[in-house]
Formats: sequence, structure tokens, C-alpha cells
Amino acid sequence: MNILIDKTPENLEVEKNIESEIIRAAETVGKIYGVENSEISITLTDDKNIHELNKKYRGIDRPTDVLSFAFRESGEPKILDEEFETLGDIIISVERAKIQAEEFGHSFLREIIFLEVHGLLHLLGYDHMEENDRIEMETEQKFVMEKIGIGRD
Repeated sequence: MNILIDKTPENLEVEKNIESEIIRAAETVGKIYGVENSEISITLTDDKNIHELNKKYRGIDRPTDVLSFAFRESGEPKILDEEFETLGDIIISVERAKIQAEEFGHSFLREIIFLEVHGLLHLLGYDHMEENDRIEMETEQKFVMEKIGIGRD
């Protein structure tokens, strides 16, 4: 899987091991769901930037923890002879992840990876708007987190 990681703002501080774990988690998801030859973009950001995106694209005037923009459902034309299928973009608020990790009583790494997995499942077509879809997505999230080997600690 081709994984592009960006930070906005550029001076956002994230430990190097977090980025390597993000890559490992995405590669694991790629193998599980047969999308190893895909590309994703992951942006690590702060509450200010994700707030702006949440307001612009979802009409919700507050920061959120993760946003996903799936290309599979966007109607974007397929690029012929592309090396990778582009699944989409995931934006994760590092600030929100730190707060939630503390609230939930687990590590920052676990929260970041959980948010990434949540976003990746959205890119693959999972949703949680209806109760049965929510249960299915939660089951998948738990399964993937176990495969990655990052549990609640």
C-alpha cells in the first residue's frame, strides 16, 4: 500500500514511532481487505484545521477526531494505467486524539491507530449511520485492532 503522510501545520510535533505505526496499521488493513495496491493520504493536524474542514465539508462547527474522504464513492474518474487505486484521504486531529486517549484511559498510540482504522474502514465503504451498520463497523474495528496488535492498555 502506498501511504502518504502529511502534517498540517508542518511544525506539528508527532513522534517518529507514531508515523511508523500508522504505516504498519495501513499495510495490515491493506492485507486484510485485499487493497495492498491502493494509495491513501493521511494528514495529521490540529483542532483548528480539522474544525475548518469539519465546518466546510460537513457543516458541523466544531473540531472532530477524524474525517474521511473516500474516492471510491466520489464519482472521480478512474485514471487509466495508474499504479495504485486511490482510496481517499484521512485527516486525524492529534490534539483530539491526545484528549480522547486520556479520557478513555489508553495510550495516545492506540487512539491514533484506532482513528486511522476507523477512517480506513470508511474509505472501504463501512459506515455507522444505521444501527446494524454501526454494529458491523464496530466489529470490524475490533477485529482490525486485534490483527494490528494494539489493544486497550
